[in-house]
Amino acid sequence: MHFETVHWDDPRALALRTAMDEEMTALYAGRSAAQGEVDQAAVTAALAIDPSTIMHTIVAIDDDGSAVGHAALRPWGEGLEVKKVYIAPEARGRGLSRALMAEVERAALERDIRSLVLQTGNLQLAAIALYEAVGYRSVEVWAPYTAIPASLCYRKDLTGAVQATV
Repeated sequence: MHFETVHWDDPRALALRTAMDEEMTALYAGRSAAQGEVDQAAVTAALAIDPSTIMHTIVAIDDDGSAVGHAALRPWGEGLEVKKVYIAPEARGRGLSRALMAEVERAALERDIRSLVLQTGNLQLAAIALYEAVGYRSVEVWAPYTAIPASLCYRKDLTGAVQATV
């Protein structure tokens, strides 16, 4: 496997994000159905991404040439926010998510960024386990994610990673 930096609108990146959206829609379908129209609109708005804010998109390419993983970065405060981390179902269980997160951190460090944040939902148990295993710590949910009742936010300080590479 290797990683490619691509544009946000790269067809492989788009296909992976579409698959992720379909999986998340199914996972949270019960909650979405229970929400009113106004609350659902707030969740949709909170999860919307302006493509012009994305500064780095990574696609994981499997040995057979297929795109099997995705992650992106956008500015957030003095750091970066990790967006749309996804591993295709057929590629799960091989450590690709850890490798993808390490690649995200490498990309941040190349930009002299010292911290990363991310948001996930409380039903995404594998994602939560991954983030905590690779050093992300739970933080208070920030806007716009406060509109999402199941939202969890995390932060990782990369200062130790910077020191380790010196």
